[in-house]
Order: sequence, then structure tokens, then C-alpha cells
Amino acid sequence: MPGLTIGDSVPNLEVETTHGVIKLHDYIDTWTILFSHPGDFTPVCTTELGKMAAHAPEFAKRGVKLLGLSCDDVSSHAEWVKDIEAYTPGCKVTYPIIADPQRELIKILNMVDPDEKDSSGHNVPSRALHIVGADKRIKLSFLYPASTGRNMDEVVRVLDSLERSSKNKIATPANWKPGEDVVISPSVSDKEAKKLFPQGFKTVDLPSNKGYLRFTNVDH
Repeated sequence: MPGLTIGDSVPNLEVETTHGVIKLHDYIDTWTILFSHPGDFTPVCTTELGKMAAHAPEFAKRGVKLLGLSCDDVSSHAEWVKDIEAYTPGCKVTYPIIADPQRELIKILNMVDPDEKDSSGHNVPSRALHIVGADKRIKLSFLYPASTGRNMDEVVRVLDSLERSSKNKIATPANWKPGEDVVISPSVSDKEAKKLFPQGFKTVDLPSNKGYLRFTNVDH
């Protein structure tokens, strides 16, 4: 399934992980972050998996599962985890890490860097991160080159946005953070908005007078 992206269903692959063999559809029964790494014992990846472990309590509070992937075997992953935990004191890697030594899964899951190559001339995995809903469909996808580490605070922020927009007819504006006002979906009429948002909303006065920029708060 090349080009797997937002809206696509994650295929029900059976994968070998540090927690044993799992089927993706069995594992993804709630919000799940599926993220890939170019390889074990690599510098940026070691920092990233440590940050994932450090943020694990934040993800758990939101009912979110983590599932890593790296293109080495399970025994290599197990040794690498020792480095990750040593680099991030007090944090444990409690989430499974998929093994993909043949680099087959990264192609299916659209996690290949088109430019970076290893010493053998093979394409390496990108830093791909898919946020998948309980319906097994990709809701958001980040794609970073192998040279750039991810910002885990941004991963938490977009999760909060996705969870709120899945429950309400809203979207989150630029630089939004939890607790701040959100915007009401353009498909919602003012009449419907009064019913959906009894807390009230305010419409920004703009030159077009179209009344489309309406703010409310769903956290209070």
C-alpha cells in the first residue's frame, strides 16, 4: 500500500516486536502513535525513543498507545533499549518496538526516506509518525528526514487537537494549546452553534463580513 497517508487504513500486518508477535488491528484499539526510526544505536533515534518514554505518562493519560519501529531485529532492539534508558534516566521503554530487518514494513507503511541511503546504497527509513484512530485509519502524519529529530511536545499538542475535534464540530487555530479557544467548523450554522456550544461563541469582525471566524472554548 504505497503512499499510506491521512484517511488510509493501516493494513492488518502481523509483526514481530520486543513484546512478541502482534497483529496491528488487535493492538490499535484506541488512539495509537506509530513511529519509525532509521536504525538501532543511532544518535537521533536514541534521543527520540528516550523522549517518547519520558512522555509516556502524558500519552497514557490520554488513552494513547505507542508503537515504535526500527529496521533491526528484536535482539538488537533489546540491547538498544538499555542505551535509551541510560540516556533518559528514570524513564522506561514500556512500549513495543517492531523489528523490520528486511525493510519490508517501512515500504508498506510509507516510512521510507527517498534521499538518505545507508552504506549499502539502500534507502533508510524516514522519521515517519502516524497518529491512528481506533478505527485503524490514519488521522495525522508527520514525515521528517532522517537528519531531523521530532518535537514530542508537538506530538502531544496535535493529539489534544485531534481528540477535541473528534468529539466536537471544531478545529484548532494556529499555535493553539489546550485551554485556549477553538474555532467552530464552517459547516455549522450560527443557529446550530448556539445549540452545540451553550457556553457561547464570539464572531470576529472581518472586512468580508462573512462571519466565518467564530471562537468558543470547549475546555471550560
